[in-house]
Amino acid sequence: MIRTRSLPADGSRLRRLAPLALPTTWGAVAVAWKYGCPLARQPGLPMRIATGVVFLTVGLGMVLGVRHGLVRELARVRAVAAATQRVLLRPLPARLDGLALAAGQLSASRGASVGGDLYEAVATPYGVRLVIGDVRGHGLPALGAVVAVLGSFREAAHDEPELAGVLRRLERALERHLRERAREEHPARAGADPEHPAAEEFVTLLLVEVRSDGRLAVLNCGHPGPYRLGKRAERLAVGEPLPPLGVLPLPAGIVPDTAARLLPGETLVLHTDGAEEARDRRGRFFALDAALAGVPGEAPASLVRRVHEELLHHTGGRLADDVALLVVRNDRVRVPAQPAEPGLRRPRPAPSSHR
Repeated sequence: MIRTRSLPADGSRLRRLAPLALPTTWGAVAVAWKYGCPLARQPGLPMRIATGVVFLTVGLGMVLGVRHGLVRELARVRAVAAATQRVLLRPLPARLDGLALAAGQLSASRGASVGGDLYEAVATPYGVRLVIGDVRGHGLPALGAVVAVLGSFREAAHDEPELAGVLRRLERALERHLRERAREEHPARAGADPEHPAAEEFVTLLLVEVRSDGRLAVLNCGHPGPYRLGKRAERLAVGEPLPPLGVLPLPAGIVPDTAARLLPGETLVLHTDGAEEARDRRGRFFALDAALAGVPGEAPASLVRRVHEELLHHTGGRLADDVALLVVRNDRVRVPAQPAEPGLRRPRPAPSSHR
């Protein structure tokens, strides 16, 4: 068993060293030329030039070999990061139960395609359920909390009939993640919980349920409210916000806000705070509401792409925080009222008791 496991490691090590094989051979030839060949030790300018050319060729070959190896390693790392993003933030379907969807993320970490923002949309018997969240911090260290919250949502969204039940499942999943991380950072004796949990990590979250009639049920845990795009862009009031997950326990009674409705043709935009807090070189904030109201009736995928381009142009490509957008357009057809069938008589009104 030990030999079987060591073979892939040895093979991988040999593949990494392969680009250096030829420069190393050249180096051995150069050393042999310098110290083993009597001709190379002869005085005179021609021999010095020949020796310099040999060593220059060897040095250039070694530099090119190392560069080739680094480029291949960087390509492998980027491929792994792209695969990780596809698993964590998997592409949303273009349509879901009569809704058109699109989502996208911009990472603030240079060279990274994943970060601390999360989003997902699933069709359930209770309606289309959406989640968007922002883990404190950004980049690779925040991936653990992203995995915990998204994994729990993908299960709880189908199992829990009430949106409050989904939120409590997410809270328990994050608590388990924080306890496990705390044990790694502050080991305790005999498997007990650590005295100093990792309380610095928390998640702001927005849960939305789009019901069949367009009614929205919303739970907000310290997250920016969504925008509704119709004749104009307006921020929806989604009730009193709950504390972010991981900061304080959720209250005993959780009631979603159901005052808003997404009518056919209207668009709902969920976003993380990195979109509104992005600044240019002069310190001016990005006008997200103006960008969203730019093209009425725009397709969700086009809207996400355009807002990302405007964000990068506004910041000069230097984001201070991750940015995620989740756009949902109600493409369900409004059913007009049907006239009464011919031959059917309307019931007469009851006679009035007043004379």
